[in-house]
Amino acid sequence: MESGNFWFAFGLTLFAGLSTGIGSALAFFTNSTNTRFLSVSLGFSAGVMVYVSFVEILQKAKESLLLDFGEKTATLYTILAFFAGILIIALIDRMIPSFENPHEIRRVEDVIKNGAKDPRLVRMGLFTALAIAIHNFPEGIATFMVGLSDTSVAIPIAVAIAIHNIPEGIAVSVPISYGTGNKKRGFLLSFLSGLAEPVGALIAYLILMPFLSDTLFGFIFAGVAGIMVFISIDELLPTAREYGFHHHAVYGFIAGMAVMALSLLLFI
Repeated sequence: MESGNFWFAFGLTLFAGLSTGIGSALAFFTNSTNTRFLSVSLGFSAGVMVYVSFVEILQKAKESLLLDFGEKTATLYTILAFFAGILIIALIDRMIPSFENPHEIRRVEDVIKNGAKDPRLVRMGLFTALAIAIHNFPEGIATFMVGLSDTSVAIPIAVAIAIHNIPEGIAVSVPISYGTGNKKRGFLLSFLSGLAEPVGALIAYLILMPFLSDTLFGFIFAGVAGIMVFISIDELLPTAREYGFHHHAVYGFIAGMAVMALSLLLFI
């Protein structure tokens, strides 16, 4: 693997992870949440990830496995790895209590209404930061592995995951900012919580790279597709709807698929 590929993939992962800072900034500079924007953006992110998972990533996974296995076996392994990815991220999601789950909706104005300097809010923010670190770890591996393989797919995926991290930044920053009365502290902790994704990328590099082969790559890619589909269906779309703009979320989802389809066409 060329060093340039590593730095490109790692840079995308760092960008996606630290985009929690955008959510932090929303909480830092505003007293309300632009729910319409977040609803459309989260739907868009889900559309990108679902489309690219089924149309591009699963296909690449199967092509890699075909180099060592026959058509039937390669297809079977692709399917099994896809659902294994779903199982892994689902188990991680189940480990996180719903109260601290970063995908439970948080509005700036809702927390302000509950008053400032409340230790319960601080606890909420700290546990949410920990939950995000655990939850985003496999996302970092997914972004990194896609970045190593295909730049045309990696960039829109990184942007989609970055959008998906905005509400996570709000979920950490808002309760800490208003629980301590210190917005800077909330901003900093929220920003740093996104480091779980580049850390996941580094661990994937150190552990998996010495053993990376077409077969292992195929299994990882199929698992990545499963992770992204689960994130989209279980987190992004429900959260987009909770912000109160159902049709905007759907329009964003369709737009995300269309943009992803167009971007793939440009690289044919």
